[in-house]
Amino acid sequence: MTRSIDVQDFINAHPLSRFQALIVALCFIIVAIDGFDTGAIGFIAPALKAQWQVTPAELAPLFGAGLFGLMIGAFVFGPLADRIGRKYALLITVTFFGLASLASAWSTSITELTVLRFLTGMGLGGAMPNAITLTSEYCPERRRSFLTTLMFCGFTLGSAFGGLAAAHLVADYGWTSVLLLGGIAPVVLLPVLAWALPESVRFLVMRNAPAARIAAILARIAPHADLAGAQFVGVHKPKGSPVRQLFAPELVRGTLLLWLAFFMSLLVFYLLASWLPTVINGAGLSLKHAALMTMLLQIGGTVGALLLGALMDRVDPHRVLGVGYVMAAVFVAAIGSATGSVWLLGAAVFGAGFCLAGAQVGVNVLAAGYYPTANRATGVAWANAVGRSGSVIGSMVGGAVLASGLGLPTAFVVVGLPAAIAGLCMFLKAGLAPQPHHQTMSAADDAPAAPVAIATGTPARAAG
Repeated sequence: MTRSIDVQDFINAHPLSRFQALIVALCFIIVAIDGFDTGAIGFIAPALKAQWQVTPAELAPLFGAGLFGLMIGAFVFGPLADRIGRKYALLITVTFFGLASLASAWSTSITELTVLRFLTGMGLGGAMPNAITLTSEYCPERRRSFLTTLMFCGFTLGSAFGGLAAAHLVADYGWTSVLLLGGIAPVVLLPVLAWALPESVRFLVMRNAPAARIAAILARIAPHADLAGAQFVGVHKPKGSPVRQLFAPELVRGTLLLWLAFFMSLLVFYLLASWLPTVINGAGLSLKHAALMTMLLQIGGTVGALLLGALMDRVDPHRVLGVGYVMAAVFVAAIGSATGSVWLLGAAVFGAGFCLAGAQVGVNVLAAGYYPTANRATGVAWANAVGRSGSVIGSMVGGAVLASGLGLPTAFVVVGLPAAIAGLCMFLKAGLAPQPHHQTMSAADDAPAAPVAIATGTPARAAG
């Protein structure tokens, strides 16, 4: 009798291998370069303004073009990855934003640079969700949240490195050097990704790839496992487009709750990131203190992502994120009343970053676990795309809220409300099934096959 092995059960039954650690590391590098390139314009904007004699109003479309490109890229490249594979989608998007960033360095006008930043943003918007998806599909479930959040922290570290690099490069070599570095790095990385990065084994099972190809990948996770003559199961390809599947009866409520959480979360985060330095400086603190305080938002987010990710592996992740978002609303509200004390303000900003940005990383992991393999990349990417629309609105309405005459304490209570709504979404989603279960399908044909327990005797399951 032919043995059937559920690929996710196989991954769960073995210790984390060097091969899986390599996948996490490569995806970490991808999102680190993503973070560097996403923040590049902010770092070079003062030099651009001085060299091209442009006004802040003329710079605004440049910032908006990048954010809009991120949103469109997520909408486009998520469904593409569910059709051609995560690896190939990553290679395409990394190439896309690398070449666009290189071309941006030779821009001769603000209009030309704006168009190229939109194209760069498209590549960046497609790369991150696919890195999240590929990482999550190679992680054992017991460590998935922590490892995926660890990988995601590459984004904030890459953005922070961008600030350090720009501080040295712009002064000595001009603003084009930052864009050149942001373009050269992904182009140099491409051959490494093409050689070392595998396709998702779950995607291969869904696409009925040859059993020998799947066995060769699993053997790199557990070299001593007996895989000879096995059929690989665990993934069923449903009918319809990946986008349409997001609104299947068993997924639609979770999809809408995730979208609302992403939208509200990124709205608040980008509002703070865009306007916090201005608010702090306007409250009487120096520009140096304003920069340091804003940096605490990112540092808090990195620490929060790691700790919340580890907690999500041990406790119901919906409740972890729900509490995180509600506490984020409290800390954001506290910012408006803490401007009189540097220490209290620093604690409030760090707490807001810890809870808000940390929960935002966690909700990406939650989305990756909620959707089945057939539309996982689409689910994560489209949730990010909806969230990006929130980031655009947040950066635009922040000034209106803060200039409304409400006063800082009341204004920041209003700013914190969307975070509380994101928390409510998490609590509501906790009542939904975490993931639909589809009939298990063989990698060799379309006939159903019953998986058997493997390695540790863990009961096999037919999961998306």
